[in-house]
Amino acid sequence: MNSLTETTRRPTNWQGKDMQKRIAGRYAAERRFKAMGMAAIALSAGFLAFLLVVMVGNGFRGFTQTELPLQIDFPAVTGGASPSQFEGPNAEANLQAMGLRDIVDSSIEIQYGREGAELFSSGGWTAVSAKILDDPEIVERQATVYLPATSEIDVAYKGDGTPAAEEQVRELKGQLSTGFNWNFLSNSDATDPMQVGIWGAFKGSLITMIVTLMLAFPVGVLAALYLEEYAPKNRLTDLIEVSINNLAAVPSIIFGLLGLAVFLNFFGMPRSGALVGGLTLALMTMPVIVISGRNAVKSVPPSIREAALGIGASPLQVVFHHVLPLALPGILTGTIIGMARALGETAPLLMIGMRAFIATPPSGITDPATVLPVQIFLWSDEVDRGFVEKTSAAIIVLLLFLLVMNALAIYLRNRFETRW
Repeated sequence: MNSLTETTRRPTNWQGKDMQKRIAGRYAAERRFKAMGMAAIALSAGFLAFLLVVMVGNGFRGFTQTELPLQIDFPAVTGGASPSQFEGPNAEANLQAMGLRDIVDSSIEIQYGREGAELFSSGGWTAVSAKILDDPEIVERQATVYLPATSEIDVAYKGDGTPAAEEQVRELKGQLSTGFNWNFLSNSDATDPMQVGIWGAFKGSLITMIVTLMLAFPVGVLAALYLEEYAPKNRLTDLIEVSINNLAAVPSIIFGLLGLAVFLNFFGMPRSGALVGGLTLALMTMPVIVISGRNAVKSVPPSIREAALGIGASPLQVVFHHVLPLALPGILTGTIIGMARALGETAPLLMIGMRAFIATPPSGITDPATVLPVQIFLWSDEVDRGFVEKTSAAIIVLLLFLLVMNALAIYLRNRFETRW
């Protein structure tokens, strides 16, 4: 009996060779795991840095444009027009009646010769129009206006042009300059890369995301609450749960086909509208919100429900006054993931016709519209090399839009976490 007690109580020999070898092996495995983790983080950071450097390096040039000076003798070419003609609601109509484009073309021919028109962007005259509307008194004097050059000269001046364009740049040395491309922030799609803008696609994305959020968020949250708090546990609810999980993994283009078949062909909704795009993306986003919402509701401790019922709250009050506010941070996290996925989707929107040439920003949910990912896709398919930097610049705008949207959602999530 004593020998058995002594055997079971014998202390571990931590100084033994076998034990020391095992301890050394554990420490070595821990160091290897730590090194692999650091290498994975460094590799991920390297890929991210490479992406940002490439996108910012190429996209930054998309926010600038190459300009040429043009001297215009406004009193001579406008026939003594009065500044009052270009003030008030009829200003743009008076500009069109005056034939401003012909005035600009004649001034270009006077200064640069008959082939001078080939040096300027086809829509460069709009810069003169903006100048007159901004300062109507300019029509009473001579002035120098900087107009955007052609796309070929712009690319060559930035160091990536064809030999012929580079020769033109050398001939114009001393006259070319670089200015901020305000057109890129205020215009919509165009055939000339010097006149394209991101505003139309940005507004279309904003309207589409609002429609998606207004539909997917309340329906997804209510579905999650019902399935977790009210629905009986039977085969029907099991089938619903499996269906929701499968829908979350369905390729996005399938939702585009569904939107084409249901919203366009069956209901006859307006093609290329933000309403149809929002409905299609809402179908794609809803399963993600339902799954994250159910997990968030399930994580609320049962003691919260019991305490609320104990002080006389009804089951409805328990859900909406206690469970939902506590689960809302987790629900918002799932919503962020779903909306971020929807913001970057292209395939389902191509199926419902949101790849049209949109030269005018949409003013409502039924107007023809496009979104940033589709606009990026369309520009990347253009032959003109001037669209390359515009594509990278649009990607930067899309990333900033995503960051702002996520920052707002994270702020709301943290606000609810602070309250509770």
